Amino acid sequence: MQISDVPDLAHTRPRPVHWLATATAMASVVALAGLLQPGAATASQSGSGREAAGSPDRAPLPAPDPAAVDFPLECAGAGTVVTRKASGDLDGDGSPETVAAVRCRTNSGTPPTGVYVLTRTGESEPRIVATLVDPKDKQSVTGDFAIRDGVVLATLLGYSGPEVPSCCPDQEERVSWQWKNGAFARSEQPEARSV
Repeated sequence: MQISDVPDLAHTRPRPVHWLATATAMASVVALAGLLQPGAATASQSGSGREAAGSPDRAPLPAPDPAAVDFPLECAGAGTVVTRKASGDLDGDGSPETVAAVRCRTNSGTPPTGVYVLTRTGESEPRIVATLVDPKDKQSVTGDFAIRDGVVLATLLGYSGPEVPSCCPDQEERVSWQWKNGAFARSEQPEARSV
């Protein structure tokens, strides 16, 4: 066995100061990595090199066409029909959304209606982003249906109870929806009444 002429190296015996230096270096690397993160993600896609739809240099996209959407209604093969639609900018991004009242195609009765908010990004196909009235609620939309100042306005017909025939809704409700804090908030308008 040969004995070394060199004294013991300091790093062969770790001391608390070495652990402290290592921890400080690691914390610096983690902090630097946090500062170099990419920008926050948004709902719009911008990887195509085009400007965002709401930018002042570019015209807004056309309103989504409900005819290009498959609505989630169970119609037993009868198909769906858009009974009312309105378009306008609901979320303030500079591009219009479309709100569509949709029901199953039928020649009799009062089938329940679904009310859906459609949007599009870039040249993509329209897609449903919110359901304002679920067909399971057994309501239908009547005359008043519009978007004014970013607020969806509608008059809904419904039933006071299960004994009311489906042909003859007996309740009328005026409602509105407005985009607030990342969701559509529903409000009742003052003229709700029985039919």
